[in-house]
Amino acid sequence: MAPRAGPPDGGWGWMIVAGCFLVTICTRAVTRCISIFFVEFQAYFGQDYARTAWIHSIVDCATMLCAPLGSLISNHVSCQVGIMLGGLLASTGLILSSFATSLEHLYLSLGVLTGLGFALCYSPAIAMVGKYFNKRKALAYGIAMSGSGIGTFILAPVVQLLIEQFSWRGALLILGGFVLNLCVCGALMRPIALKEDHKTAPELLEQDYVPEAQKQDLKRMSICSPLIKAWSHKCLCYCSWNEYDFLLMPGFMVLAVSVLFMAYGCSPLFVYLVPYALSVGVSHHQAAFLMSILGVIDIIGNITFGWLTDRRCLKKYRHFCYLFAVGMDGLCCLFLPVLQNFPLLVPFSFTFGYFDGAYVTLIPVVTADVVGTSSLSSALGVVYFLHAVPYLVSPPVAGWLVDTTGSYTASFLLCGFSMIFSSTLLCFARLAKKIKRTHLRSLTNDTHSKQHIWTNGAITYSVTGELDQKDAEFLAVDPSSYSNR
Repeated sequence: MAPRAGPPDGGWGWMIVAGCFLVTICTRAVTRCISIFFVEFQAYFGQDYARTAWIHSIVDCATMLCAPLGSLISNHVSCQVGIMLGGLLASTGLILSSFATSLEHLYLSLGVLTGLGFALCYSPAIAMVGKYFNKRKALAYGIAMSGSGIGTFILAPVVQLLIEQFSWRGALLILGGFVLNLCVCGALMRPIALKEDHKTAPELLEQDYVPEAQKQDLKRMSICSPLIKAWSHKCLCYCSWNEYDFLLMPGFMVLAVSVLFMAYGCSPLFVYLVPYALSVGVSHHQAAFLMSILGVIDIIGNITFGWLTDRRCLKKYRHFCYLFAVGMDGLCCLFLPVLQNFPLLVPFSFTFGYFDGAYVTLIPVVTADVVGTSSLSSALGVVYFLHAVPYLVSPPVAGWLVDTTGSYTASFLLCGFSMIFSSTLLCFARLAKKIKRTHLRSLTNDTHSKQHIWTNGAITYSVTGELDQKDAEFLAVDPSSYSNR
């Protein structure tokens, strides 16, 4: 198949969006709904907050920790194979969890196995959307990522109903069958070849962030025999370097650090919103309804922010839209401890859900703006990999704070400040980059402004009106030589 000049921005791309939409329902929405099982697990196994929270942490951690594995399989085998395999593993994990006899059993089946399955599906499906869209990329991602909100809105009350009717074991068994739909999603992911995916060694040599040692290797490969060049260039350059050259880009490094703090702040809320609501006297159905509200408003955030940031007036400011959304979610977490009844928690779910959908939509868009489309699959694998450790430690740390202080206040404040710091860090980095670019531009203008105006054969002035010292000395020796300069 001949490489296309650019993404089609439509056609089969909308089927890719539909497939990614279903993937986000079966992965992120199901992961969020695990928080509804929290109270059931805690009561059945008789454990504290911290130990029970490890279940949700391990699911999220395994999903993000193994994201590069999903990208690797997608790049070197097939996106379709990777997603289908992930669907089988995730379904198996949920079905085995329905027979759990201890928390440790759930750690392995629901945590590791299901999380690994989700990892093989999530980042490859998201990367495929970026390969099919350019002009309408943010809108396409908004629709695709809204599956997380729609899934949460529908699944939260359904899961609560399943628990009441069939117990938590029956609910997990039914979810296991539902997650098998990932295999159908994988079948929709038709691969596409773009010209920018086929970078050559001369193009890599022009990149500023390529290390000098790597440049020397590429130069040596360009003058070696055709047989060595054909093997070495393809295997070493494409596989080893071309997929992960973005790791040395300063913009990606700053984004990566920002993602670490953002991931730490956002995870505990989805684990503890329902238990917190129950602790302040909200009923079980109302607590599940809060998750539904959060999910449906998440959809609006996905689509509206995706559409808005595709507009010409905001397209250049996607980074600032992203950090604004993260900062607003941080502020919501700071105010949560004072909201202690259902009427006050409903506006919180609206606000937090909207901005959560907004920045989740913009993560792949901002990543693509930083690294380019050709490296998007690998870059998303790394970005979601960076979510792993925060997702692993933040819910248990929040649970430990609840067990220690007897209140959710410290946990929610820590989450809020973490997300605000993430937003502030990225903001300062962007401002510093802008100031540096302005400074370099002014230096360049100063250099070019040294264009001399010759009024006659005896006197020379710079644009600023000051006599250039070297030219003045030369003029004193040979004034006539300036006639041709």
